[in-house]
Amino acid sequence: MDTITIVSFPKPKSKLKRQVSFRLGELFCGPGGLAYGAKNAKVVSRFGSEYSIRHAWATDYDPAACKTFAHNVCAGDSSSVVCADIRKLDLNRLKSISDVDALAFGFPCNDFSAVGEQKGVHGAFGPLYHYCVKALEFFQPQWFLAENVGGLQSANDGKAFSKIMKSLFNAGYSLYPHYYSFDKYGVPQARQRIIIVGIRKDINLQFKIPSPDPYRDVDVSARRALEVPPITDDVPNHEKTKQSPSVVERLKHIMPGENAFTAKLPPHLKLNVKGAKISQIYKRLVPDRPAYTVTGSGGGGTHMYHWQENRALTNRERARLQTFPDSFEFIGSKEEVRKQIGMAVPCKGAQVIFEAILKTFAGIEYQEVPPKFPPLLHSKFDQYEAESIEQLLLIYEKGV
Repeated sequence: MDTITIVSFPKPKSKLKRQVSFRLGELFCGPGGLAYGAKNAKVVSRFGSEYSIRHAWATDYDPAACKTFAHNVCAGDSSSVVCADIRKLDLNRLKSISDVDALAFGFPCNDFSAVGEQKGVHGAFGPLYHYCVKALEFFQPQWFLAENVGGLQSANDGKAFSKIMKSLFNAGYSLYPHYYSFDKYGVPQARQRIIIVGIRKDINLQFKIPSPDPYRDVDVSARRALEVPPITDDVPNHEKTKQSPSVVERLKHIMPGENAFTAKLPPHLKLNVKGAKISQIYKRLVPDRPAYTVTGSGGGGTHMYHWQENRALTNRERARLQTFPDSFEFIGSKEEVRKQIGMAVPCKGAQVIFEAILKTFAGIEYQEVPPKFPPLLHSKFDQYEAESIEQLLLIYEKGV
């Protein structure tokens, strides 16, 4: 007969349940996808202590996004939302609002995205990650969460990812990068992103990549996202786009999952496009599958299209695919709102990762999966079979 060992944990000395709330600062905050996910992330330890995250301050250069953030995350109080160009922002201004225990930043992905010239760290937006590193060195938070597009791993032949990892590591953090497919975590959208979780090197904790298994039975179809519950006419940001007769006629020939280049269009409806043919042009959703990636880019034919109705999706429908609740009201013009939604992080996807971080600090075990990329740990650095950090970072350039 097997021997069973009973492990008993010591009871807390005090009957009072602790509340641990991490003050979160955000760079490149956008409309608040990360913030809303953080706000809803809560876990309770085995001793009954509650771990949560609360807003401290946020900053972005987009005035409309800042107004949306303040309206929804801060109940209309904009005093902790700084609208400024981060290249000219004095970090002491943020510190005067509040010190922070954690940082989150989805640094601009324009130069790393597959849709674009992929200039990486040599583009106009790529170098902005330096300001995130600067903020880490200035505030020295206990942990951080960084988000970027999957194209980061291949930008500049992998050297961009390696360079960013080195900078974050040298700022004093052990790093846990992973390639997340959000549709595996309950988000009704095929959205792949690289998320890097960092824990300060003096904190003896290791982050584990949360498993998608708990979400395997979640219906992530576009149909459910847009129809359950039905979107009523009084919901904000639900104005429909007036489609021209030619667009309506073109859509009649495009089946779910097809786009303007894969559909069998009559000659007079074909697009006269030379060179690259972007697959999302006039692409219709497939109702029983997750939506394709919601983007913030503009231009004809990129609005995402309903699988049955001959029209583009409304901003509210796009927001649902990003898992924003209908009560989340976006501020700005129709095009400004469209950009905000496309650039945001899905709220529920962010919540999953934030809760995994909270569980790490609360000592709560959770289901995990092997990381897509090997972690970069200060505590294990002397065990690596590498002579230098530069040699170790080659693993990221090779796209392991």
